[in-house]
Amino acid sequence: MQPAPDEIVLVRGGGDIATGVVWRLHHAGFRVLVAELPHPLTIRRTVAVSSAVTSGHVDIEGLAARRCDDEQSVRTCWDLGEIPVVVAPTIGDVPMSQPMSSIIDCRLAKQPLDSSMNDAEIVIALGPGFSVGTHCHAVIETMRGHRLGRALFSGMAEPNTGSPGEIEGKSAERVIRAPLRGCITWSSEIGDFVKEGTVLGEVAGETSMHVHAPFTGMVRGLIAPGSQVSVGLKIADIDPRHDPEACVQISDKALAVGGGVVEALHRLSTRS
Repeated sequence: MQPAPDEIVLVRGGGDIATGVVWRLHHAGFRVLVAELPHPLTIRRTVAVSSAVTSGHVDIEGLAARRCDDEQSVRTCWDLGEIPVVVAPTIGDVPMSQPMSSIIDCRLAKQPLDSSMNDAEIVIALGPGFSVGTHCHAVIETMRGHRLGRALFSGMAEPNTGSPGEIEGKSAERVIRAPLRGCITWSSEIGDFVKEGTVLGEVAGETSMHVHAPFTGMVRGLIAPGSQVSVGLKIADIDPRHDPEACVQISDKALAVGGGVVEALHRLSTRS
């Protein structure tokens, strides 16, 4: 099935997993529009279209994404073969006169938030917290393992475990969370190879606390410097492998999930 040229697929969220979805949709011929927060909370910023919100433009493996602030700039972006990214916390904030034909909720909030299957003709959601028939028409499994990327047309995805997938024996410790409420500054950059205990940055609030590397590895992700963070918010990601390409390439997980979205979209579009 060839996507209709006038149909718009709205992707809510522009993080690293959402970028895998955008990549798959774009290369499958869909016209994609990304909606993000004014201050994205993305960690893996070097492989996320959300980075266009603050930088204005980002290129990820040849996929160009650009911030757009009105409908004309969105359409110009499409004409250039690029991905438009708009600041739109709610669907009503999307600066388009044309309704969205499909909506993909890629915010990975582990809960439905404001999602409803009535938001568009086709609504697809990623990960746990969404129920097919209530919040969406299909759910895509995001948990690593045998079912990763599977399109589900009934029920729900696997529940949230609270821990990321294991890499070389490291799981929960790979994720660094804010120790207190405040503003984050970094002394390290994505791609740096750091030793255990290295000071990566600092959170400054009522007091200040350093953020340390929990083990020796590569800095795979850092929330944008200057971000206001709350206690427990994910702010960094350390990878025990020393693979610099992992910082600039869309992950296998993101592409698997993206493939599930394309499958679900095709199957739902052809249902009578």
